Amino acid sequence: MPRPRKSLICLQNTPYYHCVSRCVRRAFLCGADHYSGKSYEHRRKWVEDRLMKLASIFSIDVCAYAVMSNHTHLVLHVDRNEALSWTTEEVLTRWHSLHKGTVLTQQFMQTSQRVALTEAQISTVISMANIYRQRLYDISWFMRLLNEHIAREANKEDECTGRFWEGRFKSQALLDEAALAACMAYVDLNPLRVGLADTPESSEFTSIKRRVNAAQVGKQPKFLYPFVGSSYQSTKGIPFNLEDYLTLVDETGRVISANKSGGVVQSTSTILQRTGLFQIDWNNMVTGIEKKFSTSIGLSIAKRRLTHLQAG
Repeated sequence: MPRPRKSLICLQNTPYYHCVSRCVRRAFLCGADHYSGKSYEHRRKWVEDRLMKLASIFSIDVCAYAVMSNHTHLVLHVDRNEALSWTTEEVLTRWHSLHKGTVLTQQFMQTSQRVALTEAQISTVISMANIYRQRLYDISWFMRLLNEHIAREANKEDECTGRFWEGRFKSQALLDEAALAACMAYVDLNPLRVGLADTPESSEFTSIKRRVNAAQVGKQPKFLYPFVGSSYQSTKGIPFNLEDYLTLVDETGRVISANKSGGVVQSTSTILQRTGLFQIDWNNMVTGIEKKFSTSIGLSIAKRRLTHLQAG
């Protein structure tokens, strides 16, 4: 029986989530339709541009993403404390960049009109701002504003109406660093796994390509949640070293290709030792993100599955 969405996203347990949205029936998000011969490749840029805009407005960071032909993968980080630190003016500025708000919130943002508001009206504005604040760190609202925008643009281009996405997005909680690393690698390697790219850095419209391009000039993409390595306790970011992660993705990508002819994983990445991934079948965990885990992904869950298989 499906679990309610509010029980799948619990910030007390983890701020990291894997979200997947799939198109309905034969609808094409991107790629080429072999039946009609029409290309939808330009829509990949729609998704990237919308992601960049939402990430700059919400207190939700994009850790990894991959825009596929009929679905999208995202790994998101929710920063509730950042949203709680915003002033009323900052919340309204952010919300008004997406929606008109109310007459009162619009008046409040105009200095010349704010002085004319009564205490009751200002109290109403503050209450509305607190509602907007909660929405600005809500994954459901993030995904809603991403998917609705893409659906409207696609339906407009296709000159049709009706459902574009097959339903609400799928969400998986990433309970520990092992799950985060595995899921990010799974997302970044999606094009490689289906034969759309030969190497991770050549896969278009993925976070790994952006990270590699930025790393080549000694930077990290502003749009993506940064890697901060061992200093993550005092600096906001992904708790891995970028070099370790890129090595991990590259080596895992080789294993995915090698498995077609019976290859065996050979990895010495330091991230495997630090997160405990050496205790389980790393490749099995990465490739089984959607099929072998339901609503939560974690090292303890993977270990239990491995123990069960060995006992059997």
